[in-house]
Amino acid sequence: MTTKKAGPWVLAAMIFAVGMTFIDMTIVSIAIPDIQKDLHLSETGVQWIVNGYLLALSASFALGGRIGDTLGKRRVVTAGVIIFAVASALCGATPTGSLAEPWIITFRVIQGIGAALMIPAALALVVASYPIEKRGQALAIFFGITGALTSIGPIAGGYLTEIDWRAIFWINIPIALIALLLIFISKPDDERTPAPIDYRGAVLITAGMALSVLGLQQASDWGWGSPKTIGSILIGTLLIVAFVVHELRATDPLIRVRIFSNRAFAADNVVLFMLMIVFIPLFFFASTYAQLALGQTASEAGLYILYFFIGFAISSQIGGRILDKVGARPAIIVGGLIGSIGFYLWASKMTDLSVNAQIPYIILAGFGLGLILAPANTDAINRAPASTYGEVTGITQTVRNYGSSLGLAILGTILITQNRVNVEDNLATLGLSKAQSDQIASQLSSGAPSTGSGGAQAAEIFKGIQTSYAQSTQTIFYIMTGVLVVLFIFALIFVPSGKAETIAAEGTYDAPAASGG
Repeated sequence: MTTKKAGPWVLAAMIFAVGMTFIDMTIVSIAIPDIQKDLHLSETGVQWIVNGYLLALSASFALGGRIGDTLGKRRVVTAGVIIFAVASALCGATPTGSLAEPWIITFRVIQGIGAALMIPAALALVVASYPIEKRGQALAIFFGITGALTSIGPIAGGYLTEIDWRAIFWINIPIALIALLLIFISKPDDERTPAPIDYRGAVLITAGMALSVLGLQQASDWGWGSPKTIGSILIGTLLIVAFVVHELRATDPLIRVRIFSNRAFAADNVVLFMLMIVFIPLFFFASTYAQLALGQTASEAGLYILYFFIGFAISSQIGGRILDKVGARPAIIVGGLIGSIGFYLWASKMTDLSVNAQIPYIILAGFGLGLILAPANTDAINRAPASTYGEVTGITQTVRNYGSSLGLAILGTILITQNRVNVEDNLATLGLSKAQSDQIASQLSSGAPSTGSGGAQAAEIFKGIQTSYAQSTQTIFYIMTGVLVVLFIFALIFVPSGKAETIAAEGTYDAPAASGG
């Protein structure tokens, strides 16, 4: 049994453990151009490095929570840390040659599985290590620090990439060792609450998410009208529907989907889903834009993204106060409006290729999203009185990560397709053929596209490439603006007023007693 004095040690251990996974959501995006250049990866391959992790995390999160209940949370979080660290080391050890792409994507997926085992068990251990009256403070520290680590990713990734891109993965090893040492010192509870695991549901949700994302992300290679694209998206969607039907009938479901009968909870999760279509993918697109269109180094690209977090950090505090005083609705609505304006103005300046012209709007975009994320996530948890904290957190994390994965797949495919068109149009004015333009477009993600001959023409071609990528990224950010406009309108209509605790009895659902966190 964990003593009260051990609580801070458990909290520290879990912060080190889970901190790796939060950093990994953003740190890799900065290194993408260097990784692609060194390993000669395909255009879709570099996106799978980011999305393989997100997809594995979203598809495995609920199952990871159930495994923690059954096998013991301490041993599962320990296993998760080890899996994550070993996979990180193997990502850093990726060989060059034809094996490189499947190797790094495979171990990024394994990283995601390790994180899915680790996070729900770590959260449950923090909760169990504190008395009820101190849990809120402990969880605030836990989420505050681990959430802040997301902003460290771009900065750390920038400087580590300039040493060696492999260092962004190797840095996880000493962090994991510290986490394991703290787990050994604190000895958190390892109580088991065995319950049937819904393996059929796990297979359905994993296959459904994987196929839907596969079709959307490979559409740029396969073509939108390809049977492989259509088949993957259609079968994936049908499997997700089958998962929902199965969960409604299951005695011990993996995810209690009846909780979505609480309309406020459902509305908050829709907001989170739409927000995450923008939030995590923006780091990938902003990083590649900074390095390929603006010509920045990896560390400069990290600083470029840091402007976003300046606005985000400030408004997150404001959003929390608004939530405490009057509820999440005002923060979400105002955040959606400000975020839409910020992204639109940011996008409008991208083709100017001037960082200084973009800075105010990057900060404004971050400010808008910061008003939404914490209030929507906290409100969702507060509005689900019939379920355990860990279970509801598992649902919101699944929704968030799947939204990120879908967003990256769809927007990434649009970026690749649009960039080919832009490069062809811009380089045609310089006398290059369609074949030459297409070849340059396919090389662009390496950060070092071939410009043919040297001299003045090479400079003009390179300028055309920069302009093309800026135009393509601008299109993506205009689409992100549209997503935030839809979020704003949705929040106006569906997100209820009032603090969650004042209407906690509304929309509860009929479900069997929860069998653990």
